[in-house]
Amino acid sequence: MKPTPNKCDQKLGAEVNAYLKKKSVQTPMTYQSYSNEEQQENIIGAVNSIMDTLGLDLEDDSLKGTPKRIANMFVNELYWGLNDDYFPRSMTVENKMSYDKMIVVKDITSMSACEHHFVTIDGKCSIAYIPNKKVLGLSKINRIVEYFSRRPQIQERLTEQIFYALEYILETSNIAVVMEGVHYCVKSRGVEDTSSSTMTSKLGGRFKACPDTRSEFLNLIK
Repeated sequence: MKPTPNKCDQKLGAEVNAYLKKKSVQTPMTYQSYSNEEQQENIIGAVNSIMDTLGLDLEDDSLKGTPKRIANMFVNELYWGLNDDYFPRSMTVENKMSYDKMIVVKDITSMSACEHHFVTIDGKCSIAYIPNKKVLGLSKINRIVEYFSRRPQIQERLTEQIFYALEYILETSNIAVVMEGVHYCVKSRGVEDTSSSTMTSKLGGRFKACPDTRSEFLNLIK
């Protein structure tokens, strides 16, 4: 479910997404301005058409509420991360203690959807950074992962978006992001491979340039 307004930062969301555009990793969007209600109304009409085309009985008591349920799910549960307004508040504090070792948050849950088929990507993400002037509240890292996961995605772009959002907020490139995803577009259709997963990573600063730092991070998240 999308976060409440008091947990969001609309200004930061606009700034971060402008930074992602600059880095060419923003989600392709037309930025049409529809209200929440208009979005749901349009989706209800489209799902009605799909179900009717499939020959489903929209008068059946089990099916008649499905278009409305799907519309609410798309707008308020699965894809709210398309809206800059819902970017999580990401409070940083000054690194007064001059902490210069890595901070690692591992096995963060990521539930997203493949933009090619709109089916689930079930993943987990591990992130590390070495502070410069700022330290970020730990739960904010999880919320940033959730925000970018809650939109149709490809895993490569999702990994990059998380990296550059943290780079912008923390004002450092000493960041590492590793993501593993089980793609149900592979598992439930097409090749129907039920056991494979996909790994992606984005490393910057010392994580990219220094083999010892990279090895320490990879050992910590094993």
